Amino acid sequence: MTLPIHQQLREEFRHRIDSGRWLEGAAVPSESALCREFGASRGPVRQALAALRSEGRISGGRGRPPVVSPGVVSQSVETFMSFTEWAETIGRTPGQKTIEIARRAAGPLAAGQLGIAEGEPVVELLRQRLLDGEPAMVERSHFVLAAGAPLLAFDPDSGSTFRHLLACGIDLHSARHVIDAVAADATDAALLGVAPGAPLLRERRVTYSSSNQPLEYADDRYRPELANFMIHNTLHGRAPVARIQGSPTPEGNELHD
Repeated sequence: MTLPIHQQLREEFRHRIDSGRWLEGAAVPSESALCREFGASRGPVRQALAALRSEGRISGGRGRPPVVSPGVVSQSVETFMSFTEWAETIGRTPGQKTIEIARRAAGPLAAGQLGIAEGEPVVELLRQRLLDGEPAMVERSHFVLAAGAPLLAFDPDSGSTFRHLLACGIDLHSARHVIDAVAADATDAALLGVAPGAPLLRERRVTYSSSNQPLEYADDRYRPELANFMIHNTLHGRAPVARIQGSPTPEGNELHD
């Protein structure tokens, strides 16, 4: 079955971006030039460009000429991999700036996710995470005291807290993730350089020990143009996917730092 013209154009434009014919940061040919090249009317060309814009493949519009957007790097949710390890595997330089690390009483949300009483001590960590020096994510982590205590004598600006905790013998075994969208709050906006209310990609995570005891509750918020999440499955090995209201529950397979 032949695809409609606007879908054929969308696929061709995608191929030009993926193949490097349309380079990252370069201007996309004008609608009139594309109409002449493909012998198409303006409507299908405009639809194809709008589809690429909605996918984040091009940016611009409303008086600004469209340009090819930087590639969005995907993070797999199939394997144990920290933010630091993920960045290194894709050839990027990870970084971090610690805003706060403290021992304090657990609030109701963290207590509920960690299965402890409200007011019990936890270790809280707030960091700005970087890719090649550019703010990419705001990390908020809450550890039960036994798991987070090694961080109080660790410089979180020096590298991966995940690696440090494993080296200290903390039993970080599995995690459950819920991925959704959230509006940037004042802290997110300041640390990520976005406007308050801007859409962010949020990953909420509960990390468990091998005996299924909650050790960490985290709320990580990404700039969506810099990262996304990828799941690979097959017909006979489908990853469990569900629409979930509320917060993570103990099921899943990735750790993230």
